[in-house]
Amino acid sequence: MAKQYETISPTIQEFIKKQKLFFVGTAAAAGRVNVSPKGMDSLRVINENKVVWLNLTGSGNETAAHILEKNRMTIMFCSFDKKPLILRLYGTVNTMHPNDSGWEKYIKLFPTYKGARQIFELHVDLVQTSCGFAVPQYDFVSERDMLTKWAENKGEDGIKEYWQKKNVKSLDGYETGIT
Repeated sequence: MAKQYETISPTIQEFIKKQKLFFVGTAAAAGRVNVSPKGMDSLRVINENKVVWLNLTGSGNETAAHILEKNRMTIMFCSFDKKPLILRLYGTVNTMHPNDSGWEKYIKLFPTYKGARQIFELHVDLVQTSCGFAVPQYDFVSERDMLTKWAENKGEDGIKEYWQKKNVKSLDGYETGIT
């Protein structure tokens, strides 16, 4: 049932474009494994072996900390419509912050979101699909606007203050690269 590929085919790229939700998995050498759900308009397929996703301010910053420790990531998509499918993208990652030179190359691909804190560039070395037969079927209702409203109310200075309080270290005490 599972199939493996070296590249993100056009068919898989189309599947990714239709998804409203994806999950990011990371882990340092020791400590907790992190799996984060992501949504909004925050992921782009760049080519057959590269995706980028825009990481917005959240209650933690585990992904960034783990990438500094172990440069690996898995992104998983699940089909929740009639045709079941699970898709995983495995690879290594570059992290870009707003002050980094690579930021401008990719930020223009996304809507303007206050609180954007990193762009992760995943260099995909393995694509795997599996059946998804046990994944329930759901209907998409809408995006939530709570995060964007929260960020707009905080303002740029408030977000940076929040980063210093909540996003500088991981749950396991690893640095996240937020300055």
